[in-house]
Amino acid sequence: MNAHSVEKIGGSSMSDYVAIRDNIIKKPMRRDTLYQRVFVVSAYAGITDGLLEHKKTGEPGVYGLFADSLENDSWSKALEDVKTAMFDINKSLFGVNISGSDELLVQANSFFDERIEDARRVLINLQKICQHGHFALETQLATVREMLCSIGEAHSAWNTATLLKRDGINACYIDLTGWRTTEHVSLDQRIKIAFADLDLSSQLPIVTGYAHSESGLMSSFDRGYSEMTFSRIAVITQAKETVIHKEFHLSSADPRLVGEANAVPIGRTNYDVGDHLANLGMEAIHPKAAKGLRYNNIPLRVKNTFEPEHTGTLITCDYVSEKPCVEIIAGCKGIYALSLFDQDMTGSFNEYDAMFLSVIHRFKAYIVSKDVNANTITHYLRTNIKTIKRIGAVLGEAFPEAEIGQQKVAIVSAIGSDLNVPGILAKAVNALSEKNVNILAMHQSMRQVDMQFIIDEEDYVTAVQSLHKKLVEVHDHGRAIKLAT
Repeated sequence: MNAHSVEKIGGSSMSDYVAIRDNIIKKPMRRDTLYQRVFVVSAYAGITDGLLEHKKTGEPGVYGLFADSLENDSWSKALEDVKTAMFDINKSLFGVNISGSDELLVQANSFFDERIEDARRVLINLQKICQHGHFALETQLATVREMLCSIGEAHSAWNTATLLKRDGINACYIDLTGWRTTEHVSLDQRIKIAFADLDLSSQLPIVTGYAHSESGLMSSFDRGYSEMTFSRIAVITQAKETVIHKEFHLSSADPRLVGEANAVPIGRTNYDVGDHLANLGMEAIHPKAAKGLRYNNIPLRVKNTFEPEHTGTLITCDYVSEKPCVEIIAGCKGIYALSLFDQDMTGSFNEYDAMFLSVIHRFKAYIVSKDVNANTITHYLRTNIKTIKRIGAVLGEAFPEAEIGQQKVAIVSAIGSDLNVPGILAKAVNALSEKNVNILAMHQSMRQVDMQFIIDEEDYVTAVQSLHKKLVEVHDHGRAIKLAT
């Protein structure tokens, strides 16, 4: 294993260049050099939403508008809006220097104007081609999505490398986007080509979070693509450690719900816990990206960009808390419980389960959790009501005598690297009962890593606060639950 680290900077942190330069670049942990580090950067906050669709609300961006219609050019206006937003960011970062020159601003705008207009020409031509009966737009949409998302990461990486060079650091821009490439190679091969001639002892690579590959990075990982790039770089270059810089600590609960004074940073945990957080939509890292780090025994540290002296959260393969305890209270709202009850299911469970899963997969709903008994299967799905109704209709046709029910719920989970202690489930149930939170369903896994409670959505905040108070705040953890080193 080599001496370098591979580090990723999130979109919200990317929007504050001074914090990146002063808190991350110039304050390397336990190092006497600025170098021996590789930085993979996300697009600036809001840019990928504008290029694709809003990650939380689903409001269409350029991609969504282009995919929905061959007859109008509303996507072109959206692309112009993204271009304006990018140029506004450029102006805030470069502006006019002390000598009155705007040379770097002109270079930045020229670089991205070329990419935006390249993309516009491609979309116009594709729209024209697909109006011909022999060509279907649907077959090209995955490629369009890849092309558009690459623009955001190229923007942030180029800007950051250029600004660091201006400020006396030997940064270099590494473009993995494959823009105008004639060579389609695997992700691993693209990384190996880009890093072949780099000298990490004297160069600081600033790498695009998106990487073009023959299989399509977004097709496999969707919006988790930058974490996959980050992970594969670490594995291929045999990094000593990986770091993700965020605008907040990985904490025992959302500080906005339990109060900043009560939320405690998680100093140590393991990849099992990371997977459970990801399943609830609160990922420290995409599970498929974590897999490569885990199997190659590469630790991951999650740090708060704006509190650089704190050692953050160190995630390793083998960590288990010295004493069984709850480390995190996490959860998600807007979950649909979709249940299938049929008296004939008893003895024929596999047939029903296989059909239910195939329909969920067909409509691309995300399974958060699942309950089964002798005659009922309930899936807890992160999706929209339209998709729920479609899944229910197909199941109704497949099992005409079945009863299909749906209910909007929330899931609250108590998570820890070791929950194997008698009575901890009872304590959690009592904490919810004391606040009159009705438990609709519950589950504790044999791996003793999490306990899940299905509750009414209106009880979500109360449940988080109550569980955190009874299971976490009763312990005096100090600056972190098991401070990392």
